[in-house]
Amino acid sequence: MSERGKIEFPTTFPIKVMGRQGTELARVAREIVERHAGELQAAQISERPSTAGNFLALTFTIEAQSREQLDAIYRELSAHELVLMAL
Repeated sequence: MSERGKIEFPTTFPIKVMGRQGTELARVAREIVERHAGELQAAQISERPSTAGNFLALTFTIEAQSREQLDAIYRELSAHELVLMAL
């Protein structure tokens, strides 16, 4: 297996979440990420609405401890009905 793409932990890692504007997306996504990564500070979260204002992009920057932790976060985010995409 190639070493390319291998992540060394712990590491600072951005988790991007997209969904519809005007929903509880920001609150729900933050709760999910914090459940797995601990409490986040305001500086670790950014929000960006789409140009037309229909969608919201969130970025949560966490200190990732393991691949398993990231997998759990992505699984839970992707399973939530308000989340259109998690990257």
